[in-house]
Amino acid sequence: MATTNHFGIALRGWRERVSPGDCGVATDGGRRIPGLRREELARLSGLSVDYVVQLEQGRARHPSAQVVTALARALRLDPAERDHLFRCARLAPPATGNVSRQVPARVHQLVNRLGDNPTAVFAADWTLVGWNGMWSATVGDPRTYGWDEGNLVAAMFRSRGGPAEVPIAAWPVRSWAGDEAEEEDLVADLRVTAAAHPHDGRLASFVDHLRRSNPRFKRLWSNGSARAHVGDRKTIEHPLVGDIDVDLDVLMPAGTDLRVVTYTAGAETTGAEKIDALRAARDASRTSPSRLNSEMPKVG
Repeated sequence: MATTNHFGIALRGWRERVSPGDCGVATDGGRRIPGLRREELARLSGLSVDYVVQLEQGRARHPSAQVVTALARALRLDPAERDHLFRCARLAPPATGNVSRQVPARVHQLVNRLGDNPTAVFAADWTLVGWNGMWSATVGDPRTYGWDEGNLVAAMFRSRGGPAEVPIAAWPVRSWAGDEAEEEDLVADLRVTAAAHPHDGRLASFVDHLRRSNPRFKRLWSNGSARAHVGDRKTIEHPLVGDIDVDLDVLMPAGTDLRVVTYTAGAETTGAEKIDALRAARDASRTSPSRLNSEMPKVG
């Protein structure tokens, strides 16, 4: 069965898009297309013209990682386009550098649209980098949590006592699936991040420290589970309004590896009524701290 030549389509489209002048290629003004010729791309990437033709026409379907890297560099692809070219070649995209704690403007905008819901933003290693006022109203001011390095995983695996002995937030937040399942989800997600950032020395040291200091983490890390943490069902033991049953959703905005965590309660439920009450109290006082209205800070 014939398959679409995604690699060749992308390669040709990007070749015709690139300005020769941007690549240091001299032009004589008599060009029929504005982009690079095949022979120019071949020269810039160190390949033969015939091989470039085969790739575009789909007669060569399995370029090596070195070939894809050379083409991406010659075409001046941004990271998202480079990764797409690797996937079109049925190759894993190259590993990235350190875990980013930068929050793009569009993520700020996303969080602002979720402003009526408790929302926080975490880096890929689960370091808390920002939160809104409703997050503080619902689970307390994160500055009071006492997390090592501002990291949720470090808090889950505190070396003293069991997982339920010390509240994760300002007050207890319980997973309906249980502490063990919640811990396993976070460790599996952290393993995905560690594989994507193998050269991040800080992350490697963080994982090594937890493996040496916490038997629970060491056991879960050794089981090999790797998956994104996408959500949970929780009960927040709020000191003012009592228990609040909520859904936790983890959103990963495209083009980032940030985790946007938000709590919601179903319409016309007791949980929704309690969150509405906290929202009204916040609006009346406007004293709940927010870290999302201006530049996103780094915690820890």
